Amino acid sequence: MSKPRINMYAGIHKALRNFMSDTEGRLSRTDAADDEDLHGALAQVRDLLGAMRKHLQHERDFVHPAMHARRPGSAQVAEGDHDHHDWAIDKLLAQCAHCASAAGGARIRHLEYLHLQLTVFIGENLVHMNLEETEQNAVLWACYSDEELHAIHELIIAAIPPQEMQSTMRWMIPALSPAERAGMLLGMRAGMPAPVFEGVLALTRSLISARDMQKLEAALEAPQPIAA
Repeated sequence: MSKPRINMYAGIHKALRNFMSDTEGRLSRTDAADDEDLHGALAQVRDLLGAMRKHLQHERDFVHPAMHARRPGSAQVAEGDHDHHDWAIDKLLAQCAHCASAAGGARIRHLEYLHLQLTVFIGENLVHMNLEETEQNAVLWACYSDEELHAIHELIIAAIPPQEMQSTMRWMIPALSPAERAGMLLGMRAGMPAPVFEGVLALTRSLISARDMQKLEAALEAPQPIAA
């Protein structure tokens, strides 16, 4: 059985799907008459939209240029989707502002409309992510070695500020399978100071079940193969 190819999209897309799902659920049950509940939900929507926009930019800066460099025009459809997503994010942010400033029945109507438009945005992004993980990955795998893809991914990681990375981890860690989670943390342990890694472990412990934490601890304690 051949070794799976590097999938740069897998982890971040799981994180964003988790973030989108949680935000849609929170907005769906928000009480328009409760200011604290409403403004908390709107803050999460804004955080989600900010994360989505940063993700679009990372792909524009690193992934699409790599695709065009070896197969010109191969990212054109995705770039069109990204332009639409940027427009949709602006519209949703404006709707958040309308909802926050409205009162009474108008607030309820704005909240209902925001929820419907957010579900459309999420649906479009789920379809787009499928395009990236199938058609775009096929291009990347055909044009680049795993070593080259790893190097591109490392450039993306290096461009992410610590605060943005911490926010991403909040949604990524619980969204990964046990094997994916262990692989990510083993890599992080190898590349960061022990006190920093202990902070990552503490965050992880707060986000996953006791059973999943036991699986992670077992993987971290297992002897690791020595690189050739």
